Amino acid sequence: MSERTGSGPGGQERIEEVDLLVIGGGKAGKSLAMTRAKAGDSVVMVERDKVGGTCINVACIPTKTLISSARVLREVQAAAAHGVTLPETDGGVGALEQARVDLAALRARKEGVVGAMVAAHETMFPASGMDFVMGTARFVAERTVEIALTDGSARRVRGNTVLINTGTTPSVPPLEGLDEVPFWTSEDLLTLPELPAHLIVLGGGVIGVEMASLMGLLGVPVTVVHAGEHVLDREDADVAAEVSAGLEALGVTVLTGARAARVGAAEGRRGVVVTTADGREVTGSHLLVALGRTPVTADLGLDVAGVEVTERGFVRVDEQLRTSAEGVYAAGDVAGTPQFTHASWNDFRVLRDLLAGREASTAGRLIPWAVFTTPELGHVGMTEAEARRAGHEVRVATTPTAAVPRARTLGRTEGFYKVVVDARTERILGAAVIGPEASEVVTSVQMAMLGGLTWRQVRDAVITHPTMSEGLNIVLDSLG
Repeated sequence: MSERTGSGPGGQERIEEVDLLVIGGGKAGKSLAMTRAKAGDSVVMVERDKVGGTCINVACIPTKTLISSARVLREVQAAAAHGVTLPETDGGVGALEQARVDLAALRARKEGVVGAMVAAHETMFPASGMDFVMGTARFVAERTVEIALTDGSARRVRGNTVLINTGTTPSVPPLEGLDEVPFWTSEDLLTLPELPAHLIVLGGGVIGVEMASLMGLLGVPVTVVHAGEHVLDREDADVAAEVSAGLEALGVTVLTGARAARVGAAEGRRGVVVTTADGREVTGSHLLVALGRTPVTADLGLDVAGVEVTERGFVRVDEQLRTSAEGVYAAGDVAGTPQFTHASWNDFRVLRDLLAGREASTAGRLIPWAVFTTPELGHVGMTEAEARRAGHEVRVATTPTAAVPRARTLGRTEGFYKVVVDARTERILGAAVIGPEASEVVTSVQMAMLGGLTWRQVRDAVITHPTMSEGLNIVLDSLG
């Protein structure tokens, strides 16, 4: 690391020169910072408030930890169906059926998992050789930021290479009345301040349905208010309908075609009322706003740095994640990458190779995703509708999850498998799986797609019995 001085509003100011400056410590940013620091580069990484990034602190990890606990609760409540009882002295079968969550213990487990991962990063960062800085960065010149440190002081750092990895934050729309009633975002809900008497969820996207499923598992009545024709707008209608059925089985009411027009306090200010554009009213004790996420770019001074953004505020990048400014890259959610941690990690790999002088690109990536409802949804590739719009002549294979022997042994038979193939080439175009371990099953489909296998090759593969992946043999058998 070198230093130089230059004139500025406050006179002579010291500017630290580094090989790599990373703004935001999400998956891509922290991975690149540690990799380049270990390789001998001088690296400064600035993080505003979440050591380890959004996923660990307020997204993937706490969400899935809570969902795991909630699923245990549901398994205990259904233990009798699996032939499990308690001795009469301990309360008998009824005690299992009446099992309830201990909110303080649930919160403690979640905080313990998150805390352990944060602590691991606090060790890994300095061990890599990087300079990890807690503070808020803002561009003051090309590839140069001023960092407002948490102790009130400031630093100026210029990077030979700069990576913007500031992520996203929950969107709060300009909805009439929203500024007059208390509400939660997904990040608020994950702190588990209390269990609602009745939760209203605005939005039926991934975050909305996962939160609704979580609360349903915990015994909370939930109403989802969604503007689209069906939840999970990107999915085929049949897939979305099955996800809705799973929610309804947990006691969740799903209202579609229901655009929220205004919100207000319930009578006696005990709760909240949501009124839809078509006049429907929903009353609940708590309101969760789950209407997407907004890129964290507004206060970065990107115009000073010469970095362009899209109409929605995401940093504009090319297939090498380069911005409009020389030497400045962006990765992860803030760059418009699909908002999954595994996609951000792939961004890191692209950048790692580019900075090492190797060819790399985000073009043509096959990115799977999962929605951790109960039952969960795993998806990879095109939907049926997308494949048809793209001009493919398609064949579609479907089978109920109940046809898979492993699902029978687990006693979890809800859902179905759906595979979309090209009728001409016999290549797999995409798949959606709803059922136990669906997020794992689609990885097998992803590997087949990456390897260029035909549906016949996957159908005839010898897959371990009984596993959920064996369902791929079964569903593709329906094609002949």
